[in-house]
Amino acid sequence: MAFLWVAICLALLGSSYGCGIPIISPAVDSSQRIVNGENSLPGSWPWQVSLKDRSSGGHFCGGSLINQYWAVTAAHCNVSPSRHVVVLGQYDMSSNSEPIQVKTISRAITHPGWNPNTFNNDITLLKLSSPAQLTTYVSPVCLASPTEALPQGITCVTTGWGRISGIGNIVPNRLQQVALPLVTVNQCKTYWGNRITDSMICAGGQGASSCQGDSGGPLVCLKGNSWVLIGIVSWGTSNCDVRSPAMYTRVSLFSTWISQVVASN
Repeated sequence: MAFLWVAICLALLGSSYGCGIPIISPAVDSSQRIVNGENSLPGSWPWQVSLKDRSSGGHFCGGSLINQYWAVTAAHCNVSPSRHVVVLGQYDMSSNSEPIQVKTISRAITHPGWNPNTFNNDITLLKLSSPAQLTTYVSPVCLASPTEALPQGITCVTTGWGRISGIGNIVPNRLQQVALPLVTVNQCKTYWGNRITDSMICAGGQGASSCQGDSGGPLVCLKGNSWVLIGIVSWGTSNCDVRSPAMYTRVSLFSTWISQVVASN
């Protein structure tokens, strides 16, 4: 089984760029938060993608590059290949000089178990129409394995261009980051009750939060010297309450489905 997973990872990557190892190392501080706004270092999260409207150019969701041809986002982002594009290598939304790559989408494949009422199985795979060119600013993240273990005290970070305040529609130009504690299912149920399912991970609730516009973006944890995608920004309070944990799609539960979709498309 271990050999099979290594083979799948190598097939998914398909390049000389190692997954989850940015050429520009991120500077992570546990006091940083997306609500209240902390800039990341340019290029330090090279798998971060921005999903944009083709006609307006407006950002509406995040995502993560998992190999040269595929990105992953949340199903509730409702990505349409005819209306939306994937933007790679972006840091500052106000800059016209960044070496971004704008990719059209050939297929958007949502998990068949996606339930928009409960937000269960909130994951969509996006096949790029042409391969990403891997550079200092564009490279894939590692995927959580089906048996991914998340020990206590592990460093986990979420990133995005979502709202930086629960009040008003204030959005940043520069990519924001926040270090978040993972929250156990039992702790999370004290906030959310039986809305929590096996397909979800809880994180935050201690003074920081992801917010609207961050949806679909990554929750990554540092394992060894590589960052691993363990969650996808899914749902939380409507006002991005920093005292309540937010929900992330549990990537390890979908690793086999991801590999099957990639292999068959």
